[in-house]
Order: sequence, then C-alpha cells, then structure tokens
Amino acid sequence: MTKNLACIGLGSNLEDPEHHIKEALQAIDNIPNSQLDKISTVYKTTAWGMKQQPDFLNAVCGLYCGLTPEDLLNQLQQIEDTHGRERKVKWGPRTLDLDIICFGDLTLNSPTLTIPHPFFKERDFVLKPLAEIYPDLIIDGITVSTHLENLAA
Repeated sequence: MTKNLACIGLGSNLEDPEHHIKEALQAIDNIPNSQLDKISTVYKTTAWGMKQQPDFLNAVCGLYCGLTPEDLLNQLQQIEDTHGRERKVKWGPRTLDLDIICFGDLTLNSPTLTIPHPFFKERDFVLKPLAEIYPDLIIDGITVSTHLENLAA
C-alpha cells in the first residue's frame, strides 16, 4: 500500500504543554503502518479563536502513513484522549490538540474530517512550522511557503 505524507499540527496550552507535545510525537511515531519523517521547531503562540486562555506551544510533523485518513484521525484522537483532552469549548484550552493538516494530495469533506484542514491558511502557528519542514509542499495548488507569504501580506 502506498504511504501518503500526512502533516499533523500539534498544540497544547494546559498541564505542561512541552511534555504533552513530546509525548504526542513519540505516540505518533508508534502509529501502525506509518513512519515519522520530520518535526518542526516548537513555537510559542497566542491563542486563536478564543483569546482569553494561556499561550500555546505548537509544532508540525510529517508522517508517511499507510492508514486511511479516518483511521489516522482515530489514532490521533486516541493519543489526545490519553493526554486528557476534553472537548468542552470550541477553540478553548486543551492538554493536546492533533489536527490533520493535509494527507497526500487528498481533498476530503466528510461529517468527521475535512482535508486539507479548513483553517490552515489562516493560522501562522500552522504555516510557520509547516514551512520550516516542507516549504515546497503543495496544498490547495500552491506551496506552503506561498501560503505563509499570503498570510503575512
């Protein structure tokens, strides 16, 4: 089976975010039928959406994945659950948030998953680390570095 490059955004702003990011990367490295490729620097960023909360630590990793996007999502949600993730408030504080940014060149819009991530172009905390590790990756027809330039403009 062909493995697709899945880019995953990681974020945490509760209960030792550095620990949650580190442990999540180790768990992602253990996802079956997958291989961790690259990991960005961890960035400290202000909250997006709901502003009145602690700053986040954010990173992006690339994973060559032989799973379906839905199976990858299930694996990531299990990792979040292991870290005490509670889904109470949209864009609220969280111990761990793992988002699929892209999955190969797939476009998907299902009730449970949208690929590419619907807000990736609006979030510098996604685009900066993604451009650090995959500047020439094409998502929605243009490179990640161009998406970042467009956001800055």
